[in-house]
Amino acid sequence: MAIHPTAVVHPEASVAENVEIGPYAVVGARVTLAAGVRLDAHAAVEGPTTIGEGTRIFSFASVGSDPQDLKYDGEETFLEIGANNLIREGVTISRGTVSGGGVTRIGDNNILMANSHVAHDCVVGSGCIFANSAALAGHVIVEDGAVLGGMAGVHQFARVGRLAMIGAGAMAAQDVPPFTIAQGDRARLFGLNIIGLRRAGFDVDALQPLKAVYRSLFLDGNPLRMAINEARSVHDGISEVHEMLAFIEASQRGVCRAARSEGRGDNG
Repeated sequence: MAIHPTAVVHPEASVAENVEIGPYAVVGARVTLAAGVRLDAHAAVEGPTTIGEGTRIFSFASVGSDPQDLKYDGEETFLEIGANNLIREGVTISRGTVSGGGVTRIGDNNILMANSHVAHDCVVGSGCIFANSAALAGHVIVEDGAVLGGMAGVHQFARVGRLAMIGAGAMAAQDVPPFTIAQGDRARLFGLNIIGLRRAGFDVDALQPLKAVYRSLFLDGNPLRMAINEARSVHDGISEVHEMLAFIEASQRGVCRAARSEGRGDNG
């Protein structure tokens, strides 16, 4: 364990043997740092918070702070961060609120670039990338492998599906379905995230059903329920199609609409 002499570590913190804590970093009460965690200079972690193995928190990040919610009145709430995350300079991550379940959760192998923000009661999966200054409002769900471009924002209670991409500067006020690209203010869908899907191992044959379903759901002008039923019937047995349909059916805020033209859509 390497703790710089200027760092402040609360006696009620739990710190694994091989954790590194840099100059002027602060570790609060009821913070748990697992093996291999690294806190750079001036990083601050408040509790109750757990940080998983191998996660690195860069300078001036503020992790586990009180939720930015006017209803919060000092109740005990939590932050849980998984393994091997990169939390870059100036990132802010809040604990949960009692009304939202009490816990903010972040999975494994995520990259949160400088000045990005994860608000109270959010759930972020694994393998996600938040570019600089991307921001989640409270109660947002971001599924595995999603990408948020620089300065993108997601509205309270909205969801971002698996392997979806939100373009730089977009404001997503509604749910972004899995495998799609959304951009603009307010965000509209511009086709499938082809590059992201290929990087995730999808081949041409796997992409064709998703392309057909996307067109049926968002471009052909069919009633949504009719399009969902047809897609489920025609593409029975294709798990990614069922994932997209289930995501849409579970939406509480509604789903982002498609842009008028698909010309800037499938990025590949």
